[in-house]
Amino acid sequence: MNRMPIKSLEELKAIRASQMKKVKLRDHGESDDQQIEILIGMATCGIAAGSREVLNAFIDIIDTENLDHIKVIPVGCMGYCHSEPTVQVNIPGQEPILYGNIHPEDIQNIIHKHIENGELLDDHILIQTFQTIR
Repeated sequence: MNRMPIKSLEELKAIRASQMKKVKLRDHGESDDQQIEILIGMATCGIAAGSREVLNAFIDIIDTENLDHIKVIPVGCMGYCHSEPTVQVNIPGQEPILYGNIHPEDIQNIIHKHIENGELLDDHILIQTFQTIR
């Protein structure tokens, strides 16, 4: 990564504000009843399979598109090591959906097809359940 020197206090403050916004997307704080949660399995098996890249891709897209109603939450093992990286989408009033074998290029579809249009990604669904994995 080629890093440019910071030339002013304002530039440093802008960088800090941008990074703090990304950190807040991963915050574990209380959410309201309309907050959509995306849980990403970040156990050792998930990280080895690429869940860190998936997490970063979600955060980048959510930040770029100002999707303030979506919170990304890194969690531990979801029990589907054979299908890592795993992502659970919790939309209020709907069944949680657990997706497996997710890669950064799948994130746009999860956000735009599933979350925004209610279209499930059948080729990645591991389980539909009323239980939240947490």
